[in-house]
Parts: sequence; C-alpha cells; structure tokens
Amino acid sequence: MRLHTTTWGSGDRIALLVHGLMADHRTWRRVGPALAERGYRVVAVDLRGHGASPRAAGPEAYRPEDHVEDLVETLPAGAELALGHSLGGLVLAGALDRLAPARAVFSDPAWHLGGYRADLFVRGKTMTRAQIKGFNPHWPDEDVETEMASVRDWDERSAHGLTGCMGADLWPSRASVPSLVTLADPSLLVSPAAARMLEGRGFTVRTVAKAGHTIHRDDFDGFMSALDDWI
Repeated sequence: MRLHTTTWGSGDRIALLVHGLMADHRTWRRVGPALAERGYRVVAVDLRGHGASPRAAGPEAYRPEDHVEDLVETLPAGAELALGHSLGGLVLAGALDRLAPARAVFSDPAWHLGGYRADLFVRGKTMTRAQIKGFNPHWPDEDVETEMASVRDWDERSAHGLTGCMGADLWPSRASVPSLVTLADPSLLVSPAAARMLEGRGFTVRTVAKAGHTIHRDDFDGFMSALDDWI
C-alpha cells in the first residue's frame, strides 16, 4: 500500500519518520522542522489506517508485516536517518534491511507486547481533550489538539492488528545499522534488563529523564538532545 507522506525541508540528506499507533505525521510537528533546519529533507509517513493514508479491508490486514511492506513501498532506500516511535519502531526494525538507512533511532519501541490489549486503544477513540491532557500533562496545548485530530482520523480496527504479536519475541537480534534507542523514564515497553540486552546486541540506549512514552512531545528539548550526535 502506498502511504501518504508529509515533507519538511529540502536538504541533501534524507530523514524518515514513522509514528506510533493512533498518531500520524502530525506527531512530528516540531521534530520535522527541527531536522529540516539541520539540513535534512524530512519525510514522515501516515501508516495505513492513520492520517490521510488508505484504510485496510479489515483488522487482519493491519499486522506489523503489512506496515513493513508499506514502508518499503513508500519510502526511499539509503536515507541518512530513519526514526520510528513505538509501533513505528517495531515496523521500522522490520523494514531496516531493505530501507538501509545510514543510522536508525528507535524511540520507546514496541518490541514487547506481553500485556497488549487492543480494546484499551479502541477506547481512546472517544477520549476528550481533558482526558488526553490528563494522561499527558507535559504536552503543549497544540500537541493535545493535534492528538485529538489524529485520533479522529484513525481507523481503530488497526489496533487489532497487533493482537497476534502478544508473547512473540519481537526484539531485534542485532543492530544491523548504527542504532540508538531512546527510552521513557520509566519505559513501560523496555525494562532495564531489556535495555541491557539491547546494548549487548549493539544498540546505544539513552533514557530521557522523566519523559513519558511519547518522548518527543513530553520533552522535545530532551529528546533532541538525546539525538545530538546522531543527527
């Protein structure tokens, strides 16, 4: 499936951005322009069922492997940088060998889904502004508004596409390109033991102090600082 993309900047270097479940390219409203200022042409996708991208026929067509094929079909190979958040980190890892970026960043990636419940995400479709702000007290108001818009545009059937991953070993076996993992503090997806395991597999791991799961919205400056020598 060919995905909708949004671009910032016109630099010679290319950066690819892949959002998480329920979000779309709007989650990168500050990251995209910041990378463009550093000389990148930044390309952000809307995953299938999100934002302006097409919808799949049913929940069974929202598996991680479906998202992986979409990335490979849509995004250019050989980018300077590829960055994926949460679900975006999971599917970016699956596409990495074919996209072959020079460097990769995985932000609080969804490589462990032991307690995943699709119904909890589906309920998010009806969240009010006050509820979103309550769950994300550090978000600027504009991020709360863009989250509401993204959730309205989201096909909630896509939440069921991850159900088959529960209990599966989703951890990358190695860092096939120089790879940074940025973690929330604490991360609900990557435990301290898992972080040590990733370091043993060649990943650089950095925690952004006191940041929640969506690090780039919770602490934009802290997130960008964690990326300094990678971008």
